[in-house]
Amino acid sequence: MPHKLKQTYLFLALAAFFLEVAGAEQVRAQATSSKPNFVVIFTDDLGYGDLSCYGNPTIKTPNLDKMAAEGQKWTSFYVAANVCTPSRAALLTGRLPVRNGMEGEKRRVLFPDSDGGLPTQEKTIPKILKEAGYSTAAIGKWHLGHLKPYLPTSHGFDSYYGIPYSNDMDRNPAINAIEAAINPKIETYQVPLMRNTAVVEKPADQNTITKRYTQEAVKFISANKQKPFFLYLAHSLPHIPLFASPEFRGKSDRGLYGDVIEEIDWSVGQILNALKKESLDKNTYVVFTSDNGPWALYKEQGGSAGSLYGNKGTSYEGGVRVPAIFWAPGRIKPAIITQMGSTLDLLPTLSKLAGAKVPTDRTLDGYDLTPVLREEKASPRKEMFYYHGSKLFAVRKGDYKLYFLKNNPIGYPEKIEKLEAYQLFNLQQDPSEKYDVAANHPDIIKDLEAFAQKHQATVEPVKSNLDKVIVQN
Repeated sequence: MPHKLKQTYLFLALAAFFLEVAGAEQVRAQATSSKPNFVVIFTDDLGYGDLSCYGNPTIKTPNLDKMAAEGQKWTSFYVAANVCTPSRAALLTGRLPVRNGMEGEKRRVLFPDSDGGLPTQEKTIPKILKEAGYSTAAIGKWHLGHLKPYLPTSHGFDSYYGIPYSNDMDRNPAINAIEAAINPKIETYQVPLMRNTAVVEKPADQNTITKRYTQEAVKFISANKQKPFFLYLAHSLPHIPLFASPEFRGKSDRGLYGDVIEEIDWSVGQILNALKKESLDKNTYVVFTSDNGPWALYKEQGGSAGSLYGNKGTSYEGGVRVPAIFWAPGRIKPAIITQMGSTLDLLPTLSKLAGAKVPTDRTLDGYDLTPVLREEKASPRKEMFYYHGSKLFAVRKGDYKLYFLKNNPIGYPEKIEKLEAYQLFNLQQDPSEKYDVAANHPDIIKDLEAFAQKHQATVEPVKSNLDKVIVQN
């Protein structure tokens, strides 16, 4: 080989080597110096026992299993309400729904005829992050108000693509709800698909809704790779009625419900692959969780709370304790976390990680979980208040949960009544709530009762935003 040609090859080899080193250094620099990205994946009615990494013996969730193995799997993670609307309000504001009127007694969620929604004066995660230079997008189910003043674009999101409320609404009234859920057809449900504030499809084709949400999410990640971003991907499923893309329908061992979960798991894989493809995986926090427990009313069409007692619509553990996985390679210390956490904690946690300012002009009910994520230190959350509408159903402090009320454990129809005698459970030893230990711990009951009263003194009565309906001319 001529000497000049050898020199050319050597030069090219050295250039390639230094480019590779520079690229690696660029990725490392991005992972340590720039503001991190955030992806929150929020499912609808997914139960505590619906993922294989949480013990499901039938449904296969390899992407979520890997995410849990590489990140943190939380086993005592709570939502702030046992149904859709208040749970979503709590996640985005870091506040119990009774503080801002997003809980109700007459109506527990918003409907297509609702004339209210999340108050615009609330400081949401996207509003806070936008002030810190973030791009923001909401994809999927909103359910915090479908009228323009309450849509995502009025609450800090740059864009919105999704169904504005539950996928079983706008149902043909001539068709029985249970029959429609078991044999779902697109024309049975007239739910709209929106882009920003405009309806772009009605009825929405829900057979492909998980796939289309995923495609939108991947496009957003690619389009915003040069700027820090917050992506809120709120799947409409596995809320009844169940729909799956043709590629997933009939593929699982758990019937249609399993098909739906396995497609959501595929969606998670697509999100993680997109982050890796754009070299953003080392600089992005991904959170996967659910808005409440499974809808037991629909039997095999609904999910499983695993070993937990109760379901959606109840404040028993099965209604409010949900799967939660945090993933950020190199940033999160892999672990199984058995201490308490909550969706209420996402606002202060993401704000801290982004270097953004947390509002100080209102009561927040969330805690900063960054010490747990980074170093597996003790969780700052030591308590949880369980509301049903505006009623305090139970309170947890440390290992113990004290019940003041009781309900139908299936959730529907609800049967809220006062207990003749308070019930007490040690949730660390008895997460299934099988053994009432009230008789053995009168001191703990007294302490928790006083603790609940002290908390309730901080809650000022607020008019519900869920009760007002649109007046028909």
